[in-house]
Amino acid sequence: MADRKSTPAGLPDAVREAVERTLDATRESAQTTRSRAQEAVDELVKSAEAGAGAVRERVRGAIDERRPATSDDLRELRKELRAIGRRLDAIEERLPAARAGGGPRKRQPAKRRAS
Repeated sequence: MADRKSTPAGLPDAVREAVERTLDATRESAQTTRSRAQEAVDELVKSAEAGAGAVRERVRGAIDERRPATSDDLRELRKELRAIGRRLDAIEERLPAARAGGGPRKRQPAKRRAS
């Protein structure tokens, strides 16, 4: 028979402990990496959602600007026009009274500067 070298009694336990420590360290490193990757993905999703929201609002704005006027829109415009007409009538009523008081002064031409 061949001579076998005997291994010290504590060597298998030491190797097992070293392997377990290495596996534990690797597992912790993987968890840290997974956590960082998840944070990066979450941030990316958050940014994408914000960008999508902004695009959605711009599209809505563009569509709203080009859509035909509704009856409510027309009613509101008529209301505003009537209010402007009343203001214009009030201004026109005051104009003849202001002109009777002498009217606007004529402006003198600007004097030329000597060069």
